[in-house]
Amino acid sequence: MKKNVFILSAVLCLLAGCGQKQQEPFVRSVMLSQPERLEATRVKTFSGVVREAGEISLGFKTAGQIASLAVKEGDYVRKGQLVATLDDADYKLGVEALQVQYDQLSDEVARLKKLYEAKNVSVNDYEKAVAGLKQLGVQLQVNRNKLDYTRLYAPVGGYVQGVNFEEAEMVDAGTPVITLLDTRRMEVELDLPVSVYMQRERLESVSCRPFFEEGGTQLPMQVLSIVPKADGNQLYKMRLVFEGAMDKRLTAGMNIEVSLKIVGGDGSGKFVLPLHAVFQDQGEACVWTLGKDSTVHKARVEVEGIDPVGRAIVTSGLSGSEQVVKAGVHLLQEGEKVKVIDEAASGTNVGGLI
Repeated sequence: MKKNVFILSAVLCLLAGCGQKQQEPFVRSVMLSQPERLEATRVKTFSGVVREAGEISLGFKTAGQIASLAVKEGDYVRKGQLVATLDDADYKLGVEALQVQYDQLSDEVARLKKLYEAKNVSVNDYEKAVAGLKQLGVQLQVNRNKLDYTRLYAPVGGYVQGVNFEEAEMVDAGTPVITLLDTRRMEVELDLPVSVYMQRERLESVSCRPFFEEGGTQLPMQVLSIVPKADGNQLYKMRLVFEGAMDKRLTAGMNIEVSLKIVGGDGSGKFVLPLHAVFQDQGEACVWTLGKDSTVHKARVEVEGIDPVGRAIVTSGLSGSEQVVKAGVHLLQEGEKVKVIDEAASGTNVGGLI
């Protein structure tokens, strides 16, 4: 009987031992980020206006009555295109009259030449006739030029900004009849505050982006000029030109975003971190840093703001050598032991978003 009791006790002990599982401590997995020193380069953004290279006032080189206008406001004209004409009836008559005189005198000079070669006409009379023919030829050419001046052509390609007269109106020589926008080269104008003007020597690059294309490609620009005189609002006029091909959608008068990259500034001692690596603890900004023993420790930092790509700018509290937890910061406790996940080997962080 005692032997049976002993065997039963041993079996119960074995069953109890098999029912107990050894509990392993839970270790949280984290991803780390290295503080990145903020470059001593700043990007300033301003609003600019697209301008045409210049305005050209087109006028006839002679006076007369407008016979026709071949363009209207807003039209695009090519270089050498006819844009307006004057009534040329009187100019044609003037050319014809002088042409008749020139032809008659030319025949007379030809006859005098034969008499001169036969020594029947004095040298003085022959030279006077030749000089008279040349003078009449000059007058004929002047009238031909005036006839040509009754046609007005576009000296460059561009858009017609204004037509100042109507058909049948009289105009004097040089009176602006048509205003043309020279679009061979477009410019961008903007106003700089004094703080940026004083750093113009540290300007590294300039680019622009149309406001209608948010997040679009930045177009490289070159500085054409900066007027070294402030206006009444203490602003300095800057003019830019496009380095490469201009966006065809840009037109004169359109607003555009201009970015100025300035080397130098106040980036020294500042770092950037992923924004979600920073959390609030009792109203103060903090981060978790990883110790040598794989435990995390809270570090208080000061955050200045967010950089253009969405990272937190830390001004104090970091030396740059720390390893900072960037995911799951709200679940950690001071001194908690963690396991580091290799971000490259992680299949859940598609695209490196965390």
